[in-house]
Amino acid sequence: MKRFILVPMIIFLLVISPSQVNAISMPCSMVLEPVDQNLINAKGTALLYKVQLFPPSFARTNISILAVHLPEPSNYGDFDSYEGFAYIPDEISWRFRLFPTPEEISPTWAGRFDLITADMKNVDVQVRLSNTKTKKLGPVVLKSNIDQCK
Repeated sequence: MKRFILVPMIIFLLVISPSQVNAISMPCSMVLEPVDQNLINAKGTALLYKVQLFPPSFARTNISILAVHLPEPSNYGDFDSYEGFAYIPDEISWRFRLFPTPEEISPTWAGRFDLITADMKNVDVQVRLSNTKTKKLGPVVLKSNIDQCK
């Protein structure tokens, strides 16, 4: 009799319990692809992982972005920089400046943001144009979704 109760209970728990199939494991990285297919050399990568900056507080999520072979921001209009932009639709967004390396031709752009406390589900990560004086955020140049995180 106990076996007849135990087996359906186990099956019920396996079927009803929350699935971890969509959860990402950290650390993970994703390739950021160009929105404009004419930018054949432009690529980027985003690294997501847990950091503990203020012990004994809890760990936060870090997003670090590195982008290469991007055109000069001014080629797109009144822009002078790039920013990392990550968001969970209809919930929250984060933006952070990317800084160029000193190469004269086609610098590498890199930056990070360390203070994310949100659950990292359905996150879009982008590299966008930016005007540092007006704080205006411009169009997306590179993008990916956390579903691509490996």
